[in-house]
Amino acid sequence: MTGKATGAKVRKPVSEPQKAELIGFYRDMLLIRRFEEKAGQLYGMGLIAGFCHLYIGQEAVVVGVQSILEPDEGGYARGKGGSMHMFSREKNFFGGHGIVGAQVPLGTGLAFSNRYKGTDAVCIAYFGDGASNQGQVYEAFNMASLWKLPVVYVIENNQYAMGTSIARASAETELFKRGISFEIPGEEVDGMDVLAVRKAAAKAVKRARDGDGPYILEMKTYRYRGHSMSDPAKYRTREEVQDMREHRDPIEALKKKLLDAKHVTEDDLKKIEAEVREIVNDSAQFAQDSPEPHPDELWTDVLVESR
Repeated sequence: MTGKATGAKVRKPVSEPQKAELIGFYRDMLLIRRFEEKAGQLYGMGLIAGFCHLYIGQEAVVVGVQSILEPDEGGYARGKGGSMHMFSREKNFFGGHGIVGAQVPLGTGLAFSNRYKGTDAVCIAYFGDGASNQGQVYEAFNMASLWKLPVVYVIENNQYAMGTSIARASAETELFKRGISFEIPGEEVDGMDVLAVRKAAAKAVKRARDGDGPYILEMKTYRYRGHSMSDPAKYRTREEVQDMREHRDPIEALKKKLLDAKHVTEDDLKKIEAEVREIVNDSAQFAQDSPEPHPDELWTDVLVESR
């Protein structure tokens, strides 16, 4: 299970992002934030049931990583399972999971499948600092390193696993070192800088694609809201959160770079803001106007149907 994939396709090298890409990163991060804000609003109004975990503050991580992947590497589960069970086979997105850390061995299995089939596809497995303490994560690390599987483990370290500071829960707080005993290298990345994320992800993906095995990226990031909508976040001060918002916000940081480079004007940014808000509002209205699913839907997509 070593070496380069035999069925590799020609991939374009990841280049420095140009004006259009940078504006696209800004738009994507803004879209995520405005969507999350709308989701929080609708949850508060009782229009969203179940759990609601908001991503506000961490947008640079996913936008930066996904920016270096091609479309074949990238729906929703028909409203089932809430935000913890999103899934889109078409986008090669194999879901979030209600069991903490469960996606890590599954992602490792997908990487095994890619290697077994001889493709050069790379799996990105996202999980948080809390999940990094789960035993199954290290079982997956061992197999991934043993077979040099093409997988990149992205640890989104937002400093608090639910309400517990990483310093109170982990003997080793530098999470990128968690793979050392399995001979998996890693690095710490500024997860509030979309360009730093993109650069690190490009290196890690190339390494995996070249047959050198797994890699760990610890994204040092921060969430502004509580772990869930029921979390009052009393384990940290308002001053701490406000300081991050004012001095480390990923969207504001990229906005400044765009303005300083004269890639956009204030009017351009206002237009992007208006477009994003329209998309979010239209999507929310569509969801509210859609009919409730028929009770028979309870039985679809639960078990595999034989052909």
